[in-house]
Amino acid sequence: MKKKITLFLLIIVAFFFGEAIAYKKDLPDRYKKWLEEEVVYIIGPQEKEVFLQLQRDSEREKFIEAFWNHRDPTPGSSENENKKEHYRRLNYANHYLGRSAPKPGWRTDRGRIYIILGEPNDIMRIEGKSEVYPSEVWFYQGKTNLGLPPGFHLVFFQKGRLGEYRLYSPLRDGPQALLTTHYGDPRDYLAAYEKLQEVEPALAQMSLSLITGDQSTTFGRPSMSSDILIQRVESTAVRQIKERYAQKFLEYKDIVELEYTANYISSDSLVKVIKDSSSLYFVHYAIELERLSVNLYQNKYYTTLKLNGTVSDAGGKIIHQFERPISLEFDEEQIKQVSHSPLSIHGMFPLIPGNFKISVLLKNEISKEFTSLERNLLIPGDQDTLQMTSLIIGYNMKEGSPAQNRLRPFQIGSYQIYFQANRVFLRQDDLVVSFQIHGLSQELREKGEIKYSFIKNEEEFLTINKRLNEYLEPPNFVEKFSLDNFFPAHYQVQVSLFIDGREILSNKEEFDVTHLEAIPRPWISSQLLPGTDNSLHTYLIGTQLFNSGKMAEARASLEKAYQKKKDSIEIALNLARVYNALAEYTKIESILLPFLSGPQPPKYEAYLIMGRAYQNLGNLDKAIDVFDKAISHYGLNMDLLNHIGECYFKLGKKKEALVAWEKSLEINPDQPQIRKNVETLKEKN
Repeated sequence: MKKKITLFLLIIVAFFFGEAIAYKKDLPDRYKKWLEEEVVYIIGPQEKEVFLQLQRDSEREKFIEAFWNHRDPTPGSSENENKKEHYRRLNYANHYLGRSAPKPGWRTDRGRIYIILGEPNDIMRIEGKSEVYPSEVWFYQGKTNLGLPPGFHLVFFQKGRLGEYRLYSPLRDGPQALLTTHYGDPRDYLAAYEKLQEVEPALAQMSLSLITGDQSTTFGRPSMSSDILIQRVESTAVRQIKERYAQKFLEYKDIVELEYTANYISSDSLVKVIKDSSSLYFVHYAIELERLSVNLYQNKYYTTLKLNGTVSDAGGKIIHQFERPISLEFDEEQIKQVSHSPLSIHGMFPLIPGNFKISVLLKNEISKEFTSLERNLLIPGDQDTLQMTSLIIGYNMKEGSPAQNRLRPFQIGSYQIYFQANRVFLRQDDLVVSFQIHGLSQELREKGEIKYSFIKNEEEFLTINKRLNEYLEPPNFVEKFSLDNFFPAHYQVQVSLFIDGREILSNKEEFDVTHLEAIPRPWISSQLLPGTDNSLHTYLIGTQLFNSGKMAEARASLEKAYQKKKDSIEIALNLARVYNALAEYTKIESILLPFLSGPQPPKYEAYLIMGRAYQNLGNLDKAIDVFDKAISHYGLNMDLLNHIGECYFKLGKKKEALVAWEKSLEINPDQPQIRKNVETLKEKN
C-alpha cells in the first residue's frame, strides 16, 4: 500500500514538474532570461508559477510591470528605485564578481548575495597566507527591516586558491574548510579553530558564528544560528513581498482591463450576514484598502472608485449583480488624515436563501489599481430554526437608533459596530463582540445562557457567562470587554449558547492584541440604503428569485415592488420578464404600455418583451407596430427584423416578410434558418 501511495505521489509530482518544464520550454528567450537570470533570486514561488502559466507576451509584459510595481517603495513617483537598484546590482555582479569563476557573476555565491543584499558596509580581504585560503569577509549592518540581525558577516573562500569564491557555512564547512592543511580529525572543530585563531584571529571567530555578538558558540562548535541566518538572507527578497497580487493577476487578467492587472493593491476584507428586523437577510461587506491613490487639481485631492459585485450559486449562475461608483474629494487637512489611515469601503444588499459565492472587484479609475474580495455565503432558508450568525468583533460601538428610513452596513439593532478587517487590537481598546441568535422562543430566552470564552495558546484564558434574559434586544447581542489584561498575543473568542447546561450553538473568531501604542484606524466610506419597506429591496429579492428560476416567488415579490413604485421601468421590466416566463402575456401590456406611450423612449428590452407578448397573443399588427417603434428609436436590429418578418409571414404578407428577413441577413449572414425562410419564399414567388 505504501509503495502504491509513493508511486502515485511521484506521478503527480512528475506531472506538475513536467508541466512547468513544458511552460519553460515554450517561453521566448527574453522572458526565459528575465525569469531564470534577471529576477531568479527575488521572485517568489507563486509569482514564478503564475508567470509560467501566462500564454501571451502582452500578459507577460503586464506581469513584469506588476512584479516591479509591487516592489516600488514610492508608487507615486516616476522612477522605481527598487528596480533601478536591482539592475545596478545585477550589472555589478556580472562585471566584477565572476572574473575568477567559469560562469557569469550573477550565478556565483558572491553575485547572488550582492544581488539580494547589495553593497556590504565593509569588506575584509585575506590573501597571500599559506595556511589560509583566500577569503573575503563582508560585513552588513542596518538590515533589521529585512528581518536580519543588527550586524552580521558573510564569509566567502576560494577553495584550492582557484575558481569562484564559495559562501562559507559554519555548520556545513567548519573552520577546517578555511585552512589549507587539515589539523587533527576533520570533525575536530576545536583543533581547526585554534589553528585559525593562531594564524588569522579575525577570521577565527567568524568561522564559528557569522552574527556579531553571538554567544551560542561553545567548545569550538559552530553556531546553528549562522546557518539559519544564511537561509534568511537568501529568502530575504521573497519574504518582503506579498505574493497574493500574482494570483489575483492570473484570476483577473481576462476580466479587468489589461492596464489594471499590473496594479493589484492589497486589502483586508470582511463579509457578514445579518438578519434585519423585517426578516430579510442582508450581506454586509467591507474592503479595507492598504493605500489610496489620488490626483490633485485646483487644491483638491480626488479619486473615483468603481465597485462591481456578483453573487453566483453553486452552479456558477449569477443570481445578483451590483455596481457602485464612489467619488471621493479631500482638502489639504483631510488628505493628511486619510494618507495615514486605510480606507474602508462598506456596503450591503439583501439576498435570498441559498449557498452562494460573492465576488467584489474594486477599481481606482484614477490610478488604474484594483483589489478584490471573494467569499462563500450561506443564507438560511428556514426562518424558525435555532441558529447563530458568525461573530463581528470591533474596537468600538455607537449606540443609537438607525437613521430614519436608512440602513447602514454593520449595524446590529441599535448598535453601529466599528471594526478593522484585520482584527488587530490595542491593549487599551475594548473588544466589542456582536452576533445574532434566531429562532429563540420565550422559553429558551428564560432558560438560555451565553458563555464567552477567550482562548490563548489553545487554553481558556478568560470565561464570562450571561443569562439570555439580561439582553434587551434579542435576536441582537452586543457585548463589550476590556483588553487591559490581554498581553500581546493571538487569541480566539468563542461564543456559545447553553440551554440547561448543554451547549446548543457556538461560533468563534480570531483576533490579535498588538504591542504597538497606536494603530491607524480606517476612514470609512459607507453606503446608505433606504429602509426595508422601500420597493428597492423587494425588487432586488424578486430579481434574485427570477435569476434562480423560482418564478412563482419572483412574481409575488416583484408585484409587491411594482405596487409600491409603478413608475419604475426597472421594476416593470423585471415583472414583465416573469410574466413572460410564466406565459401570462396579457399582464405584460398593462405594466409596460404606460412606458411605451410616454414622452421618453423606454429601454429597448421593453419594446422587445411587449412585441413578443403581442406575438404570443396573436395580436400581430400590434406586435409589428411595437417592433417598428423600437427600430425608429434604436435603429435596425437583427432580432427585431426577424420578429417583424415572422409577424408578416403569419399575416400572409410574404413580400413584407421577405424584405424584413433579407435586411436581417445583411446585418448577419450567418443565420441558417432565416436564410432557409428567404429561399423558400423566393422559390414560391
